[in-house]
Amino acid sequence: MRSLECADSIPLLHSNEKSDMQFKQPKKGINWVIAAAFIVADMAGGGVVTMPVALLKSGGLIGGLVIFVVATAFCYTAHLLGENWTIMKKRWPEYSSHCRKPYPEMAFRAIGPKARLLTVGTIHAMLFGVSVVYLLLSAKIINNLISSLMSFNIGECRMLVALAVVLFPVTLLKSPQDFWIAVVLAMVTTVIAVILIVAGILKDHGVCGVNAHFPLFNSEEFIMSLGIFMFAFGGHAVFPTIINDMRRPKEFTKSAFLGFLGVCILYLPVTVLGYAVYGDSLTDSIISSIQSKQIQEAANLFIAAHCVLTLTITINPLNQELENSLGLPHGFGVGRVAVRAFILSSVTFLALSIPSFGPLLNVIGGTTVALTSAVLPCLFSMFLKAMERDVTKAGYLSLAQAIKLTPWPRLIANFLVIVLAILFGTVTTISAWKDLYVSEMSAPCYSMNYHITISQTNHCCGPFRNISSIGETCYVHLK
Repeated sequence: MRSLECADSIPLLHSNEKSDMQFKQPKKGINWVIAAAFIVADMAGGGVVTMPVALLKSGGLIGGLVIFVVATAFCYTAHLLGENWTIMKKRWPEYSSHCRKPYPEMAFRAIGPKARLLTVGTIHAMLFGVSVVYLLLSAKIINNLISSLMSFNIGECRMLVALAVVLFPVTLLKSPQDFWIAVVLAMVTTVIAVILIVAGILKDHGVCGVNAHFPLFNSEEFIMSLGIFMFAFGGHAVFPTIINDMRRPKEFTKSAFLGFLGVCILYLPVTVLGYAVYGDSLTDSIISSIQSKQIQEAANLFIAAHCVLTLTITINPLNQELENSLGLPHGFGVGRVAVRAFILSSVTFLALSIPSFGPLLNVIGGTTVALTSAVLPCLFSMFLKAMERDVTKAGYLSLAQAIKLTPWPRLIANFLVIVLAILFGTVTTISAWKDLYVSEMSAPCYSMNYHITISQTNHCCGPFRNISSIGETCYVHLK
């Protein structure tokens, strides 16, 4: 079926601007339980390995409070996205069909074409950054896995390049109409990894738990944890697509609640137990702190599978967007090879330039995730709900009009979420950029200052990382 513009078939009710939305014939759609499973599949993954160290940096109880606040606020904004789409379907009937770019359309209908451009740019920047993070994380985990199995350290930088080369043919495949199978597979690997990680932590509890040391609260470390928390709960860029695929989008509130509950069930055991058992011996990845090599290797295998699956899924919209912008044909050809090689090379180059995923993850969490998961849903909700109450139906509303037409309880809730997101995002981003350029900046892989580590610790527990629950040495040499 030929793709059509909404404005070509149904007149806009309040603007002469054309919509970018392309639609297909309505589908039966998924129910709210399946939508909740997709939410879990979208969010769960990278947060599993990084949340424990974020709880450590944020100071235990304070960090637990932050997790509750972020999870609650982001669940609320997920509810707003479902509410926004319901309003759009009622006000503009063309949205009853399948929309390929629902989030930018939401921006267009709420505020206008400039908001649509901002939303598109933000989502693409986030997808690019997430692709870099998952490439770095995949290379790190696979290198650790090979080092553990073969006692041979390839080096994370070399692994980055090797992984990019191996994945390139996969990125050339024509995109399937439905990515949900790959997404669900990514969720399954995460669930298995969580079970293995919890088993490994419980196995170490008897020795490591009694020797765990917890540092005093540090405001700078606390700030750095905020970006990780937002990244872990910030899957909202995909939510409008899930909502659009639902049989009854108005039920997305139930999906959001169940989905966030599922994500918390995956995150909290690993986060709380990892923090309590290992204390300040935790590293960037909780898996590295597990003493049992067999469990560590198995968990690394499943998390690596998740990261690779997520990377191939995340980078695909960037490929398609650039191909569409250049007017390339949909069939396989030189153009597709060139475009996708360029994007993967760009992702790889940035990963080689900043071979430390922690600060980069914080930058993404503090900027694009803060916008797509908190600020934009609240703003779009305020304008779209105000349009429902606007008796003049005159078109786009000003910010003053939207505020005037918004009930005080909703206005206060949206204001608090926006302010907290901007505050958390700003301080996190500033601190992350400082770490990238000053304190924790690793030398680029192509720098003369970079060298391959020829030894690694087993990341033993205790305040001096010299206690092993399995009686092995805490320092091994790699060939």
